[in-house]
Amino acid sequence: MAKITASMVAELRGKTGAGMMDCKKALSETDGNIEEAIDFLRKKGLSAAAKKSGRVAAEGAIVAAGSENVGVVVEVNAETDFVAKNDAFCTFAAGVAQLVAEKAPADMEALQQEDFPGSGRTVAEELTHQIATIGENMNIRRFARREVESGIVESYIHAGGKIGVIVELATEKPCDEVVTTARQLAMHIAAVAPQYLNREQVPAEVVEKEKEIMRVKAIESGKPENIVEKIIMGQINKYFGEICLLEQAFVIDPDKKVNKVVADLAKQIGAEVTLMGYDRYQLGEGIEKRADDFAAEVASLTR
Repeated sequence: MAKITASMVAELRGKTGAGMMDCKKALSETDGNIEEAIDFLRKKGLSAAAKKSGRVAAEGAIVAAGSENVGVVVEVNAETDFVAKNDAFCTFAAGVAQLVAEKAPADMEALQQEDFPGSGRTVAEELTHQIATIGENMNIRRFARREVESGIVESYIHAGGKIGVIVELATEKPCDEVVTTARQLAMHIAAVAPQYLNREQVPAEVVEKEKEIMRVKAIESGKPENIVEKIIMGQINKYFGEICLLEQAFVIDPDKKVNKVVADLAKQIGAEVTLMGYDRYQLGEGIEKRADDFAAEVASLTR
């Protein structure tokens, strides 16, 4: 039997939002396996893990660049929020984003070898220079670039660089109305954080896992077995409506789903419009940070 530590309880609580004692019990039931403990809590209706998986664990900024048919988001990290507001940091991050927009590097290695504008140095060398000048560790973590032959790629930066989005609409008539809708969709994506564009993109194993969780909850709540499958079908459609962009209620007009917003735009401009895809970055998402004093709050639970 694995020893359940304070840091394990803290990690599970951070990922699920469940109570400390519930987290400890879940870890005990699953022999300390974090992923199995998340599923255990979800089956008991004690966790919203799918919606709380993007906890911020690093500072820096998400920046955007591009033109009408090209859009870019880049995450550049620093150690402190203070440095992220530094003019030199902001200039460097903006320069990296513009390079990605103009040069379309294939990957991070290719980006690092590009010439950084006005410096006489490569991006990698300029990054080293900025670290030495600013006195804090920095990192170009990731970037996304979208280009559409005919259409609009719109970007949106939220909360001063905490969240960045680019969204791609393809159409033969890239007019002002398309730009406006693309901007609204980018704001929607920033606010709602869809996990997939449509239900076809959701992996089969993810769907089956959700169905199993729904099945266990339905049976344990006392529902007759002969209607459990009908309940699951209704719930899985609701689940798609939560995680798939095209099936989500539009934040600006909740009476419409996003796919209806795109269809209405096509009628308005008299040309076909297709929502091709999007990229959403949240600052520090998925970066593990060191254990802090929070573990002390739960230490007594694991002794």
